Amino acid sequence: MIQAVIFDIDNTLYDYDAAHAVAFQALTEYAQHTLGVDPETFEALHQRANQLLQARTGGDCAAIHNRLLRYQILLEELGQPILHAPVMERLYWNTLIDAAVPSPGALVCLEQLRQAGLRLGVGTDMTADWQYAKLERLNLLPLLDFVVTSEEVTQEKPGARFFQLCREKAGCPASACVFVGDNRSKDVEGAKRAGMRPVWYRPHSGPDAPLLVDGVLEVRRLDSLSDYLLSLLGANHEKEDVS
Repeated sequence: MIQAVIFDIDNTLYDYDAAHAVAFQALTEYAQHTLGVDPETFEALHQRANQLLQARTGGDCAAIHNRLLRYQILLEELGQPILHAPVMERLYWNTLIDAAVPSPGALVCLEQLRQAGLRLGVGTDMTADWQYAKLERLNLLPLLDFVVTSEEVTQEKPGARFFQLCREKAGCPASACVFVGDNRSKDVEGAKRAGMRPVWYRPHSGPDAPLLVDGVLEVRRLDSLSDYLLSLLGANHEKEDVS
């Protein structure tokens, strides 16, 4: 019996790749006009800063997503004043959040599942501050009962501790939790190892209708997921009534 549904945020509840492209373009233009760095050089410096941040933090923690640290390292490598770091961080995230829109059917999905009495949560890598800002922008925060970030757990997905905290906050057995995400290794395999019911969100290449493949439900739209889960709940209720 399903009691809780937990969602990844980036590239699940909204299209991170599209919003990131807009934000990174704004950042690139800032670097060119303010720092005198051409786009090709800036992209290489950005990759270098990512690598250094990964090495310094150990990789398996939310700090690897911290844009302030990332841009601080970039500016230090470039020999530019670090006073630009907070400006660049705000520019990136504010532009990304302004560009973010809910994935097709996301709002309907959460509303329907909440009305059905299911507990709803988020399980996401990243720092809590900007993930909350995204959820506010998407108007999804009022529909959620709990949030788990890799910052709180001090471990990225697909770590066991991450999914354990998701289960604890859901307040039900792992087998009663559905975990929805776009990343096969982080979301799907992590949820499977934790004993949860994984759902692979594949908006660009999945089947038109929800399809169960080797124990993994694949969906292209989130409202089709809520329809599917509600049909399962309805079937379970009918069985209970008959018995």
